[in-house]
Amino acid sequence: MSYGILIIDDEVSLAKNMQTYLKRFGHEVQCAANGGDGLKLFESFAPDVVLLDLKLPDIDGLEVLPRLRGIDPDVKVVLITAHGNVQVAVDAMKAGAWDYLSKPVILSDLKRLIDKASGEDSLKGALAYYTERQPGKEGLGAIVGASPAIAALKSRIEQLLKVERAAVDGDLAPVLVIGETGSGKELVARALHFEGSRRRGPFIELNCAALPAQLLEDELFGHERGAFTDAKERKIGLVEAAHGGTLFLDEIGDMDIAIQAKLLKLLETKKVRRLGGVRERQFDVRFIAATNKPLEDLVESGAFRADLYYRLRIVQLETPPLRARDDDVVSLAKWFLKRHGQRYGRPDMTLSADAIKALRAHCWPGNVRELANVIEQAVLMSTVDRIGADALALSSLAERARRDANDNGRFRFALPSDGIDLEQLEQQAVEQALDRVDWNVTAAARLLNLSRDTLRYRIEKYGLSRPD
Repeated sequence: MSYGILIIDDEVSLAKNMQTYLKRFGHEVQCAANGGDGLKLFESFAPDVVLLDLKLPDIDGLEVLPRLRGIDPDVKVVLITAHGNVQVAVDAMKAGAWDYLSKPVILSDLKRLIDKASGEDSLKGALAYYTERQPGKEGLGAIVGASPAIAALKSRIEQLLKVERAAVDGDLAPVLVIGETGSGKELVARALHFEGSRRRGPFIELNCAALPAQLLEDELFGHERGAFTDAKERKIGLVEAAHGGTLFLDEIGDMDIAIQAKLLKLLETKKVRRLGGVRERQFDVRFIAATNKPLEDLVESGAFRADLYYRLRIVQLETPPLRARDDDVVSLAKWFLKRHGQRYGRPDMTLSADAIKALRAHCWPGNVRELANVIEQAVLMSTVDRIGADALALSSLAERARRDANDNGRFRFALPSDGIDLEQLEQQAVEQALDRVDWNVTAAARLLNLSRDTLRYRIEKYGLSRPD
């Protein structure tokens, strides 16, 4: 993380040496030879750290220190003196100094202090974020299911992780996760972080649809003291808090177009400027974005920047809807039943045959999230340990969608009296969809209401290939 550093020292050669040394690590450094000039430069430069000499030609360093903190209470002041003793250190700390160095200054010690300041700020931002949120599940193990669609998704995640672990510079490409609401996009983001090379760093998530544009910008980038009316102190943004880790931007399709431009610049330069700030800071953050909206359509309508879309989708992963996951609905239902049964002190609960039949028949417009809520409600409200179909509060939205589709003439099917070959019917539907869109797999999957991975599995299953 790059910092703004102000050196106030009348020993010009020492100040220049420290300036040259610190600039090697990407910090922006300015120097002043006395207290008066230092105070003026402090107001215009707004540094993060001040290296302050105790003995200055015009004002004593212990007098400059409280004036600096009066302007910015968050600034870290490191007092430097050739007259090092315990009492001077105690007086400096009482006056608000963050730390203390004795002359001659050892440059490696100076670097450790600056790194410590950077780590404290990142930790402060991360802790402020985490105190308002509960920890979630993490890793590939949290993605429950064994259907071909889920197996294909896990395989793609594992392939990506394998390549990333071998990356030389650790600068990881952004990932765009697409899928319907409730299909598990956050679990994919967590798996990429906690199974990857940044697992020791912070994982910070932000729902872009939950905040208005101005507040979203402040959450992302932070602000300096006095940036706006209520900005009484400096605030570290989530980009800074995620330094060394991952920032997960959920519902990216709802982000305001003006903030999209700033996010694009951040992705390209790895630099950010706080609101009201005068200096850009360098950060090392891995970005994962997710959306349930068709970003390509938003790009065509002008609601989403094309350059940001292409920058985000260097790697694209798609979470399949629950209706395309074959028998996963039963295994997931049993998993949620065990989890909620233990949570509410009812570990012996089971699903009856008619309940399993009802779960299979439902098309789950709310996906895995809807299934989790249905099972939790059944655990809470069922008077017996064996849950029947009547205890499942299944949404009527799915049936209404089917009925509306039939009423509109979009789909109507009458079962022949002598029955059908279901696999043959499925194969014909896949072939017709592919032919209609000239074998555009994405468009065909949309016609069939399947994920791309599920459709690819069907193509391989039936040995289909594009006609010459």
